[in-house]
Amino acid sequence: MTDIAELFAHNREWAALMEKERPGFFTNLKAQQKPKYMWIGCSDSRVPANQITGLEPGEVFVHRNVANVVVHSDLNALSTVQFAVEMLKVEHIMVVGHYGCSGVTAALNGVRVGLADNWLRHVQDVRDRHKGLLDQIAESQKPDALVELNVIEQVTNVCQSTVMIDAWHRGQKVTIHGWVYGLDDGLIKDLNMSANSLSALEKGYKNAIANVLKRAV
Repeated sequence: MTDIAELFAHNREWAALMEKERPGFFTNLKAQQKPKYMWIGCSDSRVPANQITGLEPGEVFVHRNVANVVVHSDLNALSTVQFAVEMLKVEHIMVVGHYGCSGVTAALNGVRVGLADNWLRHVQDVRDRHKGLLDQIAESQKPDALVELNVIEQVTNVCQSTVMIDAWHRGQKVTIHGWVYGLDDGLIKDLNMSANSLSALEKGYKNAIANVLKRAV
């Protein structure tokens, strides 16, 4: 059996098992696209949103890309956020990085990886913006610190997007959160970078940056 054929076989086995263990699972799933949460994460195959959070299919709307970047020129990401906010009425958007992110490490060290260098330039911009802070942190701690800083900056980008500005202006209750997932223990770390309005963004940003700086102590 070829590798691709195995995937179809596994799919049939999984579907049969789900229907056996939870009769009506797929019938119910058709009407279950009412998520309260949106997850913006890294494309890394080790970071599955549903499993990490213990949520069922239909409970979390997901957008993923290399190094969980959200920039104002990326219509793919912004369209997904807009759909989640305006159509699905999500209440929470989590930007989730993960320790051991190869994209962030490549950006930190200036490693050339190919076409993706143009995408990772956004993470290098975060690195350069916080050079003074990173210079105070031990070399071994810098990759994790940049992972956290990148999440903080991407939360800021989501908050400052036209989608969120418009949503908050019309009184919609949506909170943006910054988290990091640990591959070594499976736990999510809250970076205390949360905002439910533009006015709350500055305080959350300062607190989150201060927490990263604690690595230098």
